[in-house]
Amino acid sequence: MALKPIAYVQASWHADIIDHCKTAFMAEITTRGYRVDEVEFFSAHGSLEIPLITKKLAKSGRYAAVCASGLVVDGVSTGRIRRARRAPRHRSDRAGTEVPVLSAVLTPHHFHAHAIHEEFFKEHMRTKGRELAAACVSIIEKLSALDARGSAPALHRDP
Repeated sequence: MALKPIAYVQASWHADIIDHCKTAFMAEITTRGYRVDEVEFFSAHGSLEIPLITKKLAKSGRYAAVCASGLVVDGVSTGRIRRARRAPRHRSDRAGTEVPVLSAVLTPHHFHAHAIHEEFFKEHMRTKGRELAAACVSIIEKLSALDARGSAPALHRDP
């Protein structure tokens, strides 16, 4: 369906939880008309490395959108998070790429590695994966319509 593929970046830490986001994303994206081979996967060491990778992928101009998933648990030092936030942010188009970058990186404050929390976050990541796919398709379609019309798409207004 897409003229350009979608890039999907996933942190490798907590992959047993984050993989549920990717699986749900792929299931949802295919129900929306995309093929599995229209999504290219990339790995980041951890969630704090995602912004740099997504920026590089967006700047390449090769992708219709860049999506990311990860989990930053409360054991990560505040100083390290502050330093990472000074890096180019991936949630908007500050680099001027005109490529949407969407994120399903969760930052739970109290994460404990036991069955109850792990199952809760696995289910939450499935939800986020479906939402990420829906948002990805929506923005790609809106940008495509904008390119085709050469003007701004009509904004949805609540009644």
